[in-house]
Amino acid sequence: MSTTFQNAPDERVDWGASLPFFVLHLIPLGALYTGVHWSGWVIAAVLFYVRVFFITGGFHRYFAHRSYQTNRVFQFILAFGGTTAIQKGVLWWAAHHRHHHKFSDMAEDIHSPKRGFWWSQVNWILCPKYNETRWELIPDFAKFPELRFINKHAWLPPTLLGGAVLLLGYWITGTWKGAWGICLVGFFLSTVPLWHSTFFVNSLAHVFGKRRYATRDTSRNNLFIALLTGGEGWHNNHHHYMASARQGFFWWEIDTTYYALVCLSKLGIVSNLRQVPERMLNRHLIKHGATDLGMFQKHWERAVRALADAQTRTGELAADQRKALEELVAATKAKVEEIAKLSSSKEPAVEV
Repeated sequence: MSTTFQNAPDERVDWGASLPFFVLHLIPLGALYTGVHWSGWVIAAVLFYVRVFFITGGFHRYFAHRSYQTNRVFQFILAFGGTTAIQKGVLWWAAHHRHHHKFSDMAEDIHSPKRGFWWSQVNWILCPKYNETRWELIPDFAKFPELRFINKHAWLPPTLLGGAVLLLGYWITGTWKGAWGICLVGFFLSTVPLWHSTFFVNSLAHVFGKRRYATRDTSRNNLFIALLTGGEGWHNNHHHYMASARQGFFWWEIDTTYYALVCLSKLGIVSNLRQVPERMLNRHLIKHGATDLGMFQKHWERAVRALADAQTRTGELAADQRKALEELVAATKAKVEEIAKLSSSKEPAVEV
């Protein structure tokens, strides 16, 4: 996976502060000593997919994109449940995701795979530069004191969940050794694939898969990631029309998060599930010749980077050559912006 953008000097992993993240990957190995009751594996599977829903249906489709409505009680449940996945605070998560959509795969995008796979997968989360919540990007939900509380004390929900699994393990096995075995697998082990599955949407879903729509980013539709993450792998669909509660636009695109939201709507818990307008399903289709600005920019940026690397290897360019290269880059970028504005002017704005 090639790197197009270089990180700034202050965009570095704080390895000391990130130690708990890496240690948690090793904690489940303790189950080799404790042993694991079969119920621990069932609990792990349940907690994996339940928390996938809270991240995808809650943090992402509700808090980041407001693709449906719900009451204040269930809103808090979504925030609490998503926070048990240990992906920092709900307002932190949603605000940074809104920023991602505003600058997707541009130099300002803080977790674009154009910065490298490991950066987009995990390193940006471990960078202290991005520890703070971007309050200006999430004013609609920041007004709720209970959400601000859970965002500030993001350690509380996973601690309570881990404790609950431990007590459940004791009830099942009758011993603390058996209880820890269930907790190590049911809570800790399920958290690790949960992390990396959802992180794949930031990294691999911009690299591997198929593009149906000509978007300004490099998003792809990827069945494997969709199955892991409850439908988030239909990422090109999502970037084409991000306000939709449904990311699998067609019946054959499996989107279990959306199916769960439909069930909740039948129960009256959520409402107004936003759909993809019919007119958008066949707009900007690459197979119909739509200008794929996202891929054009990707290859152009790679070419510019290659020229810069060549300059470094062969010495400084002459002043006239450097000026000509800068003018070419500027002219091409201006043309890309012109095409993008012409394209976007034909469509109504899509709310994030």
